[in-house]
Amino acid sequence: MTHWHQFSLADQHASLVKGDVGVAELVEYYLDRVARINPDVNALVHIDAEGARQRAERVGEGQLDLNMSGLAGLPSADKDLVAREGMPTGYGSVTTRGQPVAEASEPMAQWLDAVGVLSMGKTATSEFGMSAGTESAATGPTRNPHDLARSAGGSSGGAAAAVAAGIVPFAPGSDGGGSIRIPALSCGVVGWKPSRGLVPAGTGLESAGGLTVPGLITRTISDLAYAADFLVRGSLNWATRAPGASGGFSKAAQHPERGLRIGMTTVSPWPSDWEIVPDAEAVQAMGKAREALADAGHTVEEFTWKPLSSYADDFITVWTASAASLPVPENMFDALEPLTRDLMLRGREVSGASLLLALAGLRRFETETIERFCTFDAILTPGLNGPAPLIGWYDKEDPEKNFAQQVQMTPWTSFVNVAGLPAISIPTLYSATGMPLGAQLIGGPGRDARLMGLGQQIAERLVDATKPPALFD
Repeated sequence: MTHWHQFSLADQHASLVKGDVGVAELVEYYLDRVARINPDVNALVHIDAEGARQRAERVGEGQLDLNMSGLAGLPSADKDLVAREGMPTGYGSVTTRGQPVAEASEPMAQWLDAVGVLSMGKTATSEFGMSAGTESAATGPTRNPHDLARSAGGSSGGAAAAVAAGIVPFAPGSDGGGSIRIPALSCGVVGWKPSRGLVPAGTGLESAGGLTVPGLITRTISDLAYAADFLVRGSLNWATRAPGASGGFSKAAQHPERGLRIGMTTVSPWPSDWEIVPDAEAVQAMGKAREALADAGHTVEEFTWKPLSSYADDFITVWTASAASLPVPENMFDALEPLTRDLMLRGREVSGASLLLALAGLRRFETETIERFCTFDAILTPGLNGPAPLIGWYDKEDPEKNFAQQVQMTPWTSFVNVAGLPAISIPTLYSATGMPLGAQLIGGPGRDARLMGLGQQIAERLVDATKPPALFD
């Protein structure tokens, strides 16, 4: 039996085009893995097996051209914050139970259709994507394929767990404060948060503070670069867009730049009274990336920076204000999880003037951060501040403690969203407990391709850092 989930995206698609495997056969292969593995991992919370089979039949009927893109015919799944016509959209919340299926697809679901990807269902998320752990009361916890007792991260936890376990070959996600990078780091796969203004299916300009952009989770950097070339295609109908070329990712990964100047830092914009202390293993994981980059011929320099002291207050103001607009019927408000309910209540208390001042503060943070970072070609930071925690570690009842725990575990992610910069997360080693650890690379505006080249150089030198979990076999 051919283990298709172990093949690269490019090789799987080439096999479809050559006829080595049929689309219907490939869909059944992955549906079988879903049936066997998903009950343990809980990565997919809605499985549309018959819909996926019907979409596969379109190829045989001549309605889907495998040459329409290099992803055509491959299965995947939508994040359960994204509406897809004919499927329920659960948002990881009990408040959506009983609602009718979506009548129209949102942009990222439309993108999957446009490039010929076949959705098999919905991947798990935290309630309305508001948490760094995917442990929804509505759908149950999503478990880390490397250790089923541990968190898969969030909010795109289902997407990362599905890719790590080989349930899907790649998965889209969304990232408003680290929601792609956090689960990718937790599960030992690769995550990409694109530059603001780069992806036509979601520029980030639509969201409060320009925080949230769609991106991708893949097994490898080469898979990421391959898929990213298709994500940036299409008309971007905004006056503001990321600078530079909007493609060439595979070329950048295959022919990475040499002799770059990389800045390395453990500084976080969260204040010291939040008790953020860099974890020794997290720093070690960053150090492995540093060694790999130096071996590739780059200069890596430690540096410090002084982020605006208003960052935390401004971010929380914008984050809670955005939560106030979540689509929750008033009669279902009390059914929300304590964290979501608290964020919504706090957001409702934010005045228009306070929101405008906070947005202005975040724009100052953006410009000052870019000015400081632009003295380097890329920035290297730790990934997560330690291995993925045990399921239940994030406090379920105390929302303030829960939010503080999220910041302590992920102090280097949200500021990248505020600055609108691209970032990738990449595995670099395993912890003493056998859990994946990694590092984060941050680029200048529109410098996503450069990051993929750097990520490929790291991956080539740290091949033992991407050992798949036992469930993957």
